[in-house]
This record gives sequence, structure tokens and C-alpha cells, in this order.
Amino acid sequence: MKPLVIAVDGPAASGKGTVASGLAEHYGVPYLDTGLIYRLVGLIALRRGVDLDDGGALHAMLGAWEGSLADPEIRLRKAGEAASRVAVHPQVRSYLLDWQRDFAADPKGAVLDGRDIGTVIAPDATAKLYVTATPEVRAERRWKQMKAQGEAASLEDVLEDIRRRDARDGGRETAPMTPAPDAVLLDTSEMTIEQAADAARRIVEAARARRDDPR
Repeated sequence: MKPLVIAVDGPAASGKGTVASGLAEHYGVPYLDTGLIYRLVGLIALRRGVDLDDGGALHAMLGAWEGSLADPEIRLRKAGEAASRVAVHPQVRSYLLDWQRDFAADPKGAVLDGRDIGTVIAPDATAKLYVTATPEVRAERRWKQMKAQGEAASLEDVLEDIRRRDARDGGRETAPMTPAPDAVLLDTSEMTIEQAADAARRIVEAARARRDDPR
């Protein structure tokens, strides 16, 4: 039987990370938040003074970079904004592509979340979810998260950031953020964490049933 691979895509603050990590725990498979990789790249670029809009310079930096996904600054607003900017460059995405695909090919199975998992990284995933919520709901979630981390920002500014990132992530030429044709939409706007987790598990179970009995 093929390993269970779950692709979870969606925009910032949609709840996809919570859904994905919950699925990984439920099914006992490795989990990768691919957004953290881009956040780390963006953070290192900021620290080194590399132009976030220069794909060639970023690619050169990746040839000799090091960092940790446990870096506490990786969750800050500046890292999220930097991630969205570096992710538009084909050179950056190409450099990180094989590593993400290798993770998805783990014989134990895998859950990955990001922007292009179901379309590029794991197009043959067992189950594909596209987790979303309204920009206003997502902005409020992110704003509350930032307040808890001690970051100062107005809700209006966060909403503008969300809309700007949506436009950039959805409009890039390489691997734009878009639902895979066979992804199941999960709108968490009016859901609690528990309700979203339950809905996600039902989506995965339905996909597994189709895989095991495709009649």
C-alpha cells in the first residue's frame, strides 16, 4: 500500500498549519511546514543585507547558508513578509524543490503544508486540502498572534499585509498559490480548531477510501 501523503495548501493565517500538524499527529507521520523554510531564507537574507528582490543574489546566498527552523525570529512579522518576497524567485524555489519532494517521498508517509504542495511538491498526494478563511478573519488571527509575541501592529496594517501577501503569492509566475484541481476546500472562517481538525480528518478519510477502492 502506498504511504499516506497529505498536501495542505492555503494563504497566510488560514489555519493550515494547525490543520496540517494535527493531521500529522493523528496519523503518526512526519510533518513539514514548508513556509518555515522560506521564512528562514528571508530572515537570513535580511541579516546578511541581501536584496530580497534579487533572485540571483538570493540563489548565491543559498549556496552557503545555514540556519535553524527553531530560530525564534522565524515567526515574526518581518520573516513572514520576507518569505513572501523571496518565494517569488524561481531560483529560490528550484533550490528548495528537491528537498521538499524528498520529504514528501518518505516511506513512512508525510504531511506538508504550504502554497504549492498539491500542485508542485506532491501532485500525487493521497489527500489534498486547500485551507482558507476570509482576509478579515485571517488578519485578526495573525494580529492576536503578534500581540501574544509582543509585536506591535494595528489590525488595519495586518489586514493590508495579508492582502498584499495574497496578491504576491497568487500572482507569482512560478508555482503560484492556487488550489490543486482535485483539492478539497476547507473554509475555517467560522470554525473552531476542533471543528477544522474534524473536518480535515473526514476529508482525508474520504480520499483514502477513494484510493483504496477507486471504483
